[in-house]
Amino acid sequence: MSERTAPAAPLRARAEIDLAALRANVRALRAHAPGAAVMAVVKSEAYGHGAVPCARAAVAAGASWLGTATPEEALALRAAGLPGRIMCWLWTPGGPWREAIEADLDVSVSGMWALAEVVGAAREADRPARVQLKADTGLGRGGCQPGEDWAELVREALRAEAEGLLRVTGLWSHFACADEPGHPSIAGQLGVFREMVAYAEGQGVRPEVRHIANSPATLTLPESHFDLVRTGIATYGISPSPELGTPADFGLRPVMTLSGSLALVKHVPGGHGVSYGHRYVTPGATTLGLVPLGYADGIPRHASSAGPVLVEGKWRTIAGRVAMDQFVVDLGGDEPAAGAEAVLFGPGDRGEPTAEDWAQAAGTIAYEIVTRIGTRVPRVYVNEERDG
Repeated sequence: MSERTAPAAPLRARAEIDLAALRANVRALRAHAPGAAVMAVVKSEAYGHGAVPCARAAVAAGASWLGTATPEEALALRAAGLPGRIMCWLWTPGGPWREAIEADLDVSVSGMWALAEVVGAAREADRPARVQLKADTGLGRGGCQPGEDWAELVREALRAEAEGLLRVTGLWSHFACADEPGHPSIAGQLGVFREMVAYAEGQGVRPEVRHIANSPATLTLPESHFDLVRTGIATYGISPSPELGTPADFGLRPVMTLSGSLALVKHVPGGHGVSYGHRYVTPGATTLGLVPLGYADGIPRHASSAGPVLVEGKWRTIAGRVAMDQFVVDLGGDEPAAGAEAVLFGPGDRGEPTAEDWAQAAGTIAYEIVTRIGTRVPRVYVNEERDG
């Protein structure tokens, strides 16, 4: 991912990442779960914000764990010098188990094939693996099913632990509907998780951490906090669900501001078609502004004729279709200079749209809006020094 510390001249586009906001978010999340450690999830380049700078900021603010999806993401953090506990959970057969063991990563195991591979890698590395057993409590993705499958996984993990091949460091699961207040699956999954943890501990597992809480559960379900909470999207100052509240309701601040420099401003007559398919036709004589960002940069094509943009203090709407590299806004006769800033989203302090506004325009979630911003957009990090 491209990184810059300060732009020498206006950029075509930039994603400004406010690391002071990220540090403040981590401190706020720690306050929401005072009895638990915080894992800052930095998968997918920290939800599009840049994994290494964000991981460093999160650790500086008191996150005692880092989490990634893939082992390659976790190994990249180690290679960048990130110390402490790092967990990764999305494994496929033949994955880099030995490299993960030698890098002191915590690896997730959901079934017997994975347990066999990690045990084999531990033998090769001649050192024990740190293993966290994942329980499927009702999400239906990764994780071991309750009942005989869980009993077998626990039994074999304990056997390998007795041989010195691994240490069971955690028991964990993931919610399906924690972002939907009152959904009956929430209590159901909590109950199943407690039962599966109790079974494993009754057989002799002594985990360092038990965890099931994601961002929405961290913010709204204190009974789910256990020993560790995993905060993903909330770390970046975005509410996991509009139904739960705004970022400000939880003491959070959005970290990313996405903007571009107008590439062209021109006068056109009424009845002028705009962009592919002429889905927008000017209702009268007007000015058009060309924003040099498109779906190759992660701007959702589904936001055609709907995505909001702030130009010189006024909200504009995308006129017509989003193209691969650009889109157009109708400026209504205003004449900002070429190079003027067009703010797609940010915290909202200056009246600009937010990632949630874009999510509503595109029919998706704010997670996707920030995560999909591509590598062609430089990340510009501000407030890198620690507070105080």
